[in-house]
Amino acid sequence: MAVSDRRMSAHATELIAEARTRLADAPRERLGEWSGRRRVLGIGRARRIVPVGEAWHLGVLLIGPEGVAATGQVVRARAEAIRGYTAESQRARAAIAAAARRGGFAEGETLHLCWEPVDLDAVDAGGSSGPLSMVSGIPQIRWSTDGGIRPLSDYLEEQLALR
Repeated sequence: MAVSDRRMSAHATELIAEARTRLADAPRERLGEWSGRRRVLGIGRARRIVPVGEAWHLGVLLIGPEGVAATGQVVRARAEAIRGYTAESQRARAAIAAAARRGGFAEGETLHLCWEPVDLDAVDAGGSSGPLSMVSGIPQIRWSTDGGIRPLSDYLEEQLALR
């Protein structure tokens, strides 16, 4: 069996482990989660997004040192400012960016929010989790909601080559 054939039929866990090794020296981006509302001296504080980990961002995947997640919302933290937005969606994005800044992310720092954990064991067992699935013994990835699927090995190779 050729090397490319072996990589094609490898388990998702093995492919992700190989990607982690190749990414070892690459910078990671931080993951964030909404924190609960806190009260200080009986006064409610604005909601914040707090750091909860780091991962390498490879397209629709976030590969962490120990886990994998499907990419959710990508946010760039920035200080709260009064802005005259005509679109409510712009106002909502600005509020999320300000919540990240309040939570401890640096001005202009990119973070990931609303990411979903991927169960690699379920994929290796022949099932699916997030954008990953096993089809005819080959780990596959759906790289967009409307896009088709392709072998995970090819997808990772392409994403790593772009770095």
